[in-house]
Amino acid sequence: MLALSHYNSSASPLLPLLSNDSAGKVEAQVAVEELSQLGNFTLPQPTTSGVIVVILSMTLGIISNIVALFILVSAYYRQRRRTKATFLLFATSLVVTDFIGHLIPGALVLRLYLSGGVDPADFNSSDKMCQFLGGSMVFFGLCPLFMGCAMAAERCLGVTRPLLHSSLVTKTRTKMCLSVIWLAALCVALLPCFQLGSYTYQEPGTWCFINVLSDTGEVDVAFVVLFSGLGLTSLAVAFVCNTISGLTLVLARLRRKPGSHHSAKSHDIEMVVQLVGIMVTSCICWSPLLILGLMSAIRSYTGSIGEHLSNYTTLMVMGVRLATWNQILDPWVYILLRRTVLRKIYLIAKCQAGLRGNMLGRWEPSSFQSSEKNDVNHV
Repeated sequence: MLALSHYNSSASPLLPLLSNDSAGKVEAQVAVEELSQLGNFTLPQPTTSGVIVVILSMTLGIISNIVALFILVSAYYRQRRRTKATFLLFATSLVVTDFIGHLIPGALVLRLYLSGGVDPADFNSSDKMCQFLGGSMVFFGLCPLFMGCAMAAERCLGVTRPLLHSSLVTKTRTKMCLSVIWLAALCVALLPCFQLGSYTYQEPGTWCFINVLSDTGEVDVAFVVLFSGLGLTSLAVAFVCNTISGLTLVLARLRRKPGSHHSAKSHDIEMVVQLVGIMVTSCICWSPLLILGLMSAIRSYTGSIGEHLSNYTTLMVMGVRLATWNQILDPWVYILLRRTVLRKIYLIAKCQAGLRGNMLGRWEPSSFQSSEKNDVNHV
């Protein structure tokens, strides 16, 4: 989980341009001190309320992932159906990845936040901590998207081609698929180590990400295209697979004869509902950052970002904040969209609909007609 701080800062046109020599740095420092004394410039300082919000959000994410992990592990050991066990293995791996991705980057961001962040003059310089934090963001961002895509494809095959699914999908192959997903995300995250892209500090100096706003080069654009392209493609494939699975289950439900056995389909419905929840959560949380990062990098590389730089900076901060909520909301998909919970919701809705039907039945035209006939007969 990444929590980004707000800073109370106002840029002044009186600030001199920072140069690389020591004299320029001294002049810049003197100017900053003079302006801060005049009240025209406020150095970034973390607020107590911001720290409390960061700690509460991290605590919520950790508790949510632990509860979801306990539910999934318990269901995995109780489950004897191989198709359901495969799905639970994917889901458990996703929650574990979300938990680690919430804990490690969140702790690093909190450390930067408490230390006051990085000075804006050092944004373009990337140290080991920035490299690790930026790589963690890319790795823990791609992994859930890849896993959601793989889970949707696995369920689509299980719903549309159950015999082929039973012969192809095994626990061993599922574990191999998970290993390939983690390895692929790691390879993408490590590309800047081979000078194929770069990570830099981002406004307000408390997080690192791909260089998309300033001095963007060709390799940076290529890196962003790769990152955003893989993420958006995973979301698109998941959408197609979940749509096919949902339509197949709906058609099977409509064709089912009354009184036939449908317990197997109830498991499929539960899994597809959870996958749709994961897909919707991922689309809402990750699409803005993926699209904004791509747009910012292209406009920065072409030099057309210009005076819109502050707007793109604000949008990037909002996008990464929204993306971090994916790791908090994902566990609630498994907590709330379980079959037992869905059955209770269905029974409550059915009960409410029955009560409304009884109330409406008292005012049906047939009831008026029968009452009129009774009155006539009585006369």
